[in-house]
Order: sequence, then C-alpha cells, then structure tokens
Amino acid sequence: MALSRLKAGLVVSLFCLLAMPLSTKAEEPQFRIGTAILGDLKYQPGFKRFDYVNPEAPKGGEVKLSASGTFDTFNPVLSKGNVADGTELIYDTLLKKADDEANSSYGLLAEGVSYPEDVSSATFRLRAEAKWADGTPVTPEDVIFSFEKTKELNLLVTGYYAHVVSAEKTGERDVTFHFDEKGNRELPSILGQLTILPKHWWEANGPDGKPRDISRTTLEPVMGSGPYKIASIQPGSSIRYELRDDYWGKNLPVNIGANNFGAINYVYFSDYDVAFEAFRSGVIDYWQDNSTSHWVTGYDFPAAKDGRIKREELPNTLRSVGVMQALVPNMRREQFKDERVREALNYAYDFEELNRTLSFGKLTRVDSFFFGTKFASSGLPQGDELDVLNSVKDKVPAEVFTTPYANPVGGDPQKARDNFRKAIALFKEAGWILKGNKMVNAQTGQPFSLELLLNNPSLERSVLPYIQNLKRIGIDASVRTVDPSQYVNRVRSFDYDMIWVVWAETLNPGNEQLDFWGSAAAGRQGSRNYAGISDPGVDALVQKVIFAKDVAEKEATVKALDRVLLAHHYVLPTFYGTTTRIAYWDKFEHLPELPYYSIGFPDVWWSKSTGK
Repeated sequence: MALSRLKAGLVVSLFCLLAMPLSTKAEEPQFRIGTAILGDLKYQPGFKRFDYVNPEAPKGGEVKLSASGTFDTFNPVLSKGNVADGTELIYDTLLKKADDEANSSYGLLAEGVSYPEDVSSATFRLRAEAKWADGTPVTPEDVIFSFEKTKELNLLVTGYYAHVVSAEKTGERDVTFHFDEKGNRELPSILGQLTILPKHWWEANGPDGKPRDISRTTLEPVMGSGPYKIASIQPGSSIRYELRDDYWGKNLPVNIGANNFGAINYVYFSDYDVAFEAFRSGVIDYWQDNSTSHWVTGYDFPAAKDGRIKREELPNTLRSVGVMQALVPNMRREQFKDERVREALNYAYDFEELNRTLSFGKLTRVDSFFFGTKFASSGLPQGDELDVLNSVKDKVPAEVFTTPYANPVGGDPQKARDNFRKAIALFKEAGWILKGNKMVNAQTGQPFSLELLLNNPSLERSVLPYIQNLKRIGIDASVRTVDPSQYVNRVRSFDYDMIWVVWAETLNPGNEQLDFWGSAAAGRQGSRNYAGISDPGVDALVQKVIFAKDVAEKEATVKALDRVLLAHHYVLPTFYGTTTRIAYWDKFEHLPELPYYSIGFPDVWWSKSTGK
C-alpha cells in the first residue's frame, strides 16, 4: 500500500526478526528474504508462491469499482490534494505483505533486507532485474530520492519516519537507511512499505517541455515499476488502469497468482446512494457495504434475488485489525479541553437506541482503542500491565488503577434521562450551566456550541439522533456535510469541532502511535492526532510500546496505553461490525479459502470471462 494512502486499515510489521539468510559470505551483511512478526517467516528462501493464490488464475477481463468524491493528482508523495484511487497499482514497494501472516513482508523491489542486532540501520538490496516501465533499472538513487522527497513533502511520513535520519548508497544495488535511535525493530519493516519513484522521470521535462515538479499535484499519467499503467482518465471522474504485459516482476514468487485483471476501472461518485444505484444497475461490479441496515434491507431487487449478485460476510480483514471508530472532539478548541466535558458528551450518546432503531441490533459498541484484538484492556490492571502503569503512576489518571472503563448504557427512556442528568452534572462541574434551556458558560454566559463535520451524507442518519440528544441538554449542536476535498483540507488543518474517525490498529502497534496520540503530532498539520492529545503519560507509554522487547511486554504496555487513553475520554466510541460485507456481480472467481487476513480483492481474484 502506498504510504500516501495510509488509513483506518494500515497494517505494518513491527518486529523484524531474522529469517533465513540469503548471503553466506561472512564479510557481507546477512540478508533476509523479508521481515516477520515475532518469530519465523512462514515462507522460506526458494518458496514458489503464497499459499492463498491460484497459480493458474487466468489474466484478463476487467473490474469496475466505485470511488468516493474526486481526485486531482497521481503524485503519491504529497499530503495535499486528493490522490487517485488505485495509484498504488502503478508503483512497487521494497517489500510486499503476505496476507496469510499477520505482519510479514517479502522482497519485491528488494531481494533482501539486512540490519544489525541493535537495529541502528537497515540495508535493502535491490533486484538486478527490477525495471521501470521505460526499461530503466531501479537504482539506489531512486530509493534515496523517494525517501527524501516523501519525508520532505508528506506531513504524515515526516512523523512516521522521524527517526530515519538519512539514506545512502552502500553498494551497486544496496541502499542503507540510518536511524538516530537503536532498538526500534519496526523501522526496517515500515521502510519496506516505501513507495519507490523513478528519479529520472520526475527530474525530466514533461510533455509540455517544462521540468516536472514533484512538490506539486499532477494529472499527467505517471510512470512506475508496478504491474499496471494508467490507460485513460477523465479528470476527477474516472480512471482506467491496464495490466502491463512487460511488467518486470510478474513471475516473482510474491506476484504469482496476483494482478489477474486485465483492466481495473474506478468511477467516482459524490453520493453514496447514487454509487449503489450504479452497482445495482451493473455499472459497478463490486460493493463493500458499510451500513448494517442497508445490508439487511437494500438488496430487494431481481439481480440480488436470482444470484446474479453474490453477497458474502467475511471476517478475514478484521482478524488483523483493531478498530476505534468514534466521534472525536477537537481539544484545540477551548470548549473541549476539560475532561469532564468530553465525558459528558459521551453520556448524551445513546448507542443502544441507535442500534435498535437503525441497525436491527447487529452492531457492537466499541470500548477500546484496540477493539477486537488481544490488546484491548478490560477489568482492572493486573500483573505486567499493572507494573507498566505503576512505572508512570505520577503521569496517568488515578482511576486507571481503580475503575474499569465502561461506556454509558441507554436504550430506554429511564436510562436516557439518567444519562442526561449525569451529563448536565458533569458540565456543571466543568463550569457550564443550564440557563433558559441553553448550556452556557457560568462565568461568561457564552453558549456551548458544537458542529459535527462529515464528508458523507450517508453518515448523517447515524449521528442525527445524537445531535438531537445534545440539543436536549441545551447544546447548540449541528451537522455540516462538506465535499471530500474540503473535508480533507479542514481535517488536515484541524479546522473542526468534532469529526467521525476510524483508527485502524495492527496486531503489533508501534511507531504509528506517535502520530495517533503523541504530543508532537498534536501541533503537526496532517497528523492523525485528530483529538489534539498532548499528555506526558500518553507520550511515555507510546515510547514503551515502541521499544517493548517481547510479546508479553508489548501486550501489557499496549493495554496500559489503551486504559489511559480511555480514562481521559478523548473520544466518544461509537460502533463497529465484526465482518466485512461485500456484494459483487457474478463475474469473478476466487479460491474457496481466501487469505486469512484479507479478502484479497481484486489482487488474487480473477475474471470468469477469461476461463479457468
């Protein structure tokens, strides 16, 4: 996945232990074929393919996908602009993730990776056969250029790679990254995700005769080393990618049975309902349904009834991802800085009523920042987790030792009234009182106002009941839905009162926690510290998470971090499902058993029209 497209589904390998060496020369570094999470790689040197692919899958056919909003660039480096969906198809990374292992990656552009025992650096050796689409070899200079420009121009990566201080060519096909700290075992692995760009292409003149500028957005069809090329575009509206017959890496073990579609098309829609109608009519082939109520009621039409459209609920993707989906107040705004206010806002959220009326009781309330994983805290801290919390006892809330976190419970009028009373009492403790049915500051008389910013009208039905509850306790609450471009820009600059956020966590949390909750990220535009968290206790625990030495220490430390984040009431947890719901026209095939940690679409599916 390209770093510029990082989301709630980001999955990285955090502990990079030794796999089998590629080199037997004592004087050379011991190169490994990949990086693995706490243990051995599943696949060993000489493996032929991943187990979850069909090596006989035919190449050809096409798939038509929907995308939301619009796009204005194919430049994957920038943190500005709306990067086109599917751009990652054009580019290769140094390593490629295996979807049947939680966090393992194997050589793609790089044939191997090496790092010393203290993990003070990492060296990648490029494949001699790796080529750009114009036939030019991929070089260490390309890797260095990509790293330096990405770190310079992408605000997200600036924090993510903060401890990677330099990159240099150390051999004909070797590039070495140097770190300013030791023992951070995640860094070699996340460098494997780096999208590699062709230096010579970006530094040449474009079709207009003028020098290209990597610091700017572009709709010129870019060149990469990946399996697909841009065949045609309608700016802001649609893109067609076509499989390259001359793709250099088609026969690599990590690519056998993958990249099967001859063409992948993206069509953009600004409205959820319009996009679904396009799917229903066959303009779009594949649909991931994120609405429980729509999944239950929205398929009462002939193609869905007679089997021309297939539907599946799959747990695969969520097996490797912990999720915090929440409404997030922006603590950079004065009215949200008091912890009691944020807790009060949660008492106004009636999940049980929402679940009953809108989702047929099929949703689960999120109660952890690592919901669905072994890292979710529960009960009172014990054992190693308690030891971790005691080590930062003077920096964390006292209640983490005495009171397990629990969301307020509603669902009937009496519980709702009780929760409203608790919310009003908390507001009063924080200096806000009801006056004339309006919540106002007791000293200044200023009304408490809140605008919830959204980027999709389909979310409104899930938040409007909450807005009505806020009004019942005197809050001047409203919803504003803006187009995706405006939304992205406002979120990057932290220009909002409250937003709807999904944070995706891996099975080995690490450096990304700095970007989620770290104090430095709170003031860095473009970070994913949407709440504006700046807390010494959280900072200390994040560092402990990054440098945990083994599985037990990692688990205990992440649970402690989870418990502290919950105790500060930084967010209002909402809900999430336990399966991914997909619907698709009966044009495709896949193996009976999909990758354990992925749906594998479209990567390892294939078109029926090309035969078996």
